[in-house]
Amino acid sequence: MRIRPSEQVEVVRYLAKWIALLTPVAVVVGSTSSAFLWALERATDERFERPWLLYLLPLAGLTVALLYHRFGRSVEGGNNLLVDEVHEPGGGVPPRIVPLIFVGTVVSHLAGASVGREGTAVQMGGGLASAFNRVFRLGAEDQKTLLMAGIAAGFGAVFGTPIAGAVFAMEVLAIGRMQYGALIPVLYAALAADYVVGAWGTEHTAYHITLTAPDGDLPFDAVLMAKVAFAGGLFGLTAMVFAELVHGLGRAFRQAVASPLVRPVAGGMLIIAAVLMLGTREYLGLGVSSPNAGDVTILSSFEEGGADPFSWWWKLAFTVLALVSGFKGGEVTPLFFIGASLGNRLGVLLRAPVDLFAGLGFVAVFAGAANTPLACTIMGIELFGAGSAPYIAVACFVAYLVSGHSGIYLSQRIATPKVVPAVGTKPGEMPTLRESRERPSR
Repeated sequence: MRIRPSEQVEVVRYLAKWIALLTPVAVVVGSTSSAFLWALERATDERFERPWLLYLLPLAGLTVALLYHRFGRSVEGGNNLLVDEVHEPGGGVPPRIVPLIFVGTVVSHLAGASVGREGTAVQMGGGLASAFNRVFRLGAEDQKTLLMAGIAAGFGAVFGTPIAGAVFAMEVLAIGRMQYGALIPVLYAALAADYVVGAWGTEHTAYHITLTAPDGDLPFDAVLMAKVAFAGGLFGLTAMVFAELVHGLGRAFRQAVASPLVRPVAGGMLIIAAVLMLGTREYLGLGVSSPNAGDVTILSSFEEGGADPFSWWWKLAFTVLALVSGFKGGEVTPLFFIGASLGNRLGVLLRAPVDLFAGLGFVAVFAGAANTPLACTIMGIELFGAGSAPYIAVACFVAYLVSGHSGIYLSQRIATPKVVPAVGTKPGEMPTLRESRERPSR
C-alpha cells in the first residue's frame, strides 16, 4: 500500500481554488438566469394578452438582426462559439454576448418566434464565465474548465436540472468522449447556480409521469421495453430530420436572402402566413403551457388526447423557420415540445402509457439532436423521477444511436464514431460535425 499525503493536499487546494473562483460566477449566472426566466414569462404573458404582437414579428426580427449586426458579429456563432472556444481557446467569448442574447431572445418571444431558451442560458453562462476570466486571468486549461462551468451553470439554472447541466457541459463537446477533468467544477457551478435561482423565488415547470407500482418504480415489462426502443428509434430519426432541416434550409435561406437584416423580416412574414393558414397560434413561443383551452402544449402532451397527430411536425416546422430566419433563443424547449407531442401519439398508437411516452420523447429527441444521451437520461430522472429510469435510458440511448452523425451543434467533435466512422474520416481524427457534413462520401 502506498499513501501519498501530497496528493490529498493537492485535492484540497484544487477544491478550494474552484469553489472560490466559481462561487461568484454561479451567483451571477444564477441571478441572470432568474431575471431571464422572469422576463421570458412576462414576454409570453404579453403575447397571449396582446395577439396583435404577432404582426410585429418581422420588426422584432429586424431589431434583433440590427443589434447583432451592429454589436454582435463576433458572437453570431452562439453555442458553436462556446464549443470551439473550449476546444481551442482563443480570444475568449466576448461578454457582450450576454445582453445581446438576453434581449434578442426576449424580443423574439414577445412577438411569437418558436425558439427556446437553452441557447440563451448556455451563452449567458459561458459569456459571464469568460468575463470573470478577464479578472482571474487563468491559464488555457483553467479557461476551458471555467467556460464549461459557465455552460453547466446556465443550463442547470434555467431548466432546474443541475446534475444534467453538469453532465451536458462535459458531454456536448465531443461525441463519445466526456471531459472528466472538469467534473467537480461543473457540478459545483451547476448546483450553486440552481440554488441561486431557487433563492430568488423562481419556479420551474413541474412534469409528472404516473407510476403504477406501489414502490414508486415502473415495473419492468419486456413488451413495454420493446415499444420504448422502437419509439426511441423514431425519436432519433425526428432529431436527425430536425438538425438536417435547420442546417440545410438555413444554408438555402442564406443563399436566397443574402442580407442578414432582411432574412428575419422575410421569415417573420412567412411565420405569420403559416399562422393564418393553420388558424392557430399554439406552435408559437416556448409552448410549455397556454391559457387557451384546447391548445397543444408540452404539459398537455402528458395527458390523453393532449396532442394532435401532426402537432410535433408543425412545431418542428415553425421552429426550423424561426431559427433559419435568425431569431434567437435556441432549439431545446421546442425539441421538448416536438418530442412530448410525438411521444403522446406514439403512446396512443402503441397502446402504452401516454404520459410515459411523452416524457421519453421530451428527453430523447433532445438526446438525439444534441448527441448527449447521458445528460438527457439524467435530465429525465431529475424531471420525472427515478421510477422510469430504465425506460428513459433506453429511449435516449437508442435515439442518440439512430440520429447518426448529425446534430444541432456543428462545432461538436466526433471523438468516438457511432457504430461506423463518420463519412470521410481517418483513424485518430476528431472532426467537427460541420467538417463531417462537408466531406464527400467515399
